[in-house]
Amino acid sequence: MDFGVLTFVTDEGIRPAALGKALEERGFESLFIAEHSHIPVKRETPYPDGGEMPKMYYRTLDPFVTLTAAAAVTTDLRLGTGVVLQIQRDVIHTAKEVASLDLVSGGRVLFGIGAGWNREEMRNHGTDPRKRGALLNEQLAALKEIWANDEAEFHGEHVDFDPIFQWPKPVQTPHPPIYVGGDSPAALNRLAAYGNAWFPSSQVTPERIREVRAELADKGRTDVEFTIPGFDLGALDAYAEAGVNRIVHFIEDLPEDQMLRKLDELAKYNDR
Repeated sequence: MDFGVLTFVTDEGIRPAALGKALEERGFESLFIAEHSHIPVKRETPYPDGGEMPKMYYRTLDPFVTLTAAAAVTTDLRLGTGVVLQIQRDVIHTAKEVASLDLVSGGRVLFGIGAGWNREEMRNHGTDPRKRGALLNEQLAALKEIWANDEAEFHGEHVDFDPIFQWPKPVQTPHPPIYVGGDSPAALNRLAAYGNAWFPSSQVTPERIREVRAELADKGRTDVEFTIPGFDLGALDAYAEAGVNRIVHFIEDLPEDQMLRKLDELAKYNDR
């Protein structure tokens, strides 16, 4: 079982290169970066965890810029988005960003995606929150077409383009693994149809992991990897027995000295 870190890199915390280097030096396998393009001043959607939205949501850096900076100072660290809010993004631009990062990193990208929760943020990008699931499914299908074909085209209800050329193609074939976020029935259907790995958005128990594995097996998907962010440190053996491939520590954005101390504290689990 591998261990990684999920965090919000902001303008007030550790810089991406310093974080990437520190993670690799301490034996962490992966870095996952959260995404929010902006936070609307007028908010109606409640913060999912309750209470006030943490400050880091307002200040997070672009995930692909962040991961490129980390890639430049590391050689083995896997570089993940945790998660990209694809429904707020142009699918052709995202295809190029993912492939470019995979190229410059030597094939280290883990592409995590999710449907998002902040409805005001979606609307500012021209996305109808009621249609975000259907949009995301088409975007994933379109991304695969772009990465796989020299002349790619896609014609759906929400995504539509005639044949295009786009390079580079990803180093990983047929594409970087797609990590699908969420634990709703729609998210699990999306995982079965398009994903390579499950990346639930909140803490899940070993029992829930076994349930999801059984659901996926019923749909003919016994090849899905499981990456679990937000977990009970006292239940690591139970997670391993449930077949978890990767455990991801969630760490809030911290100044460099505090982040390094936190990584030192968590690095003891990397030898399990």
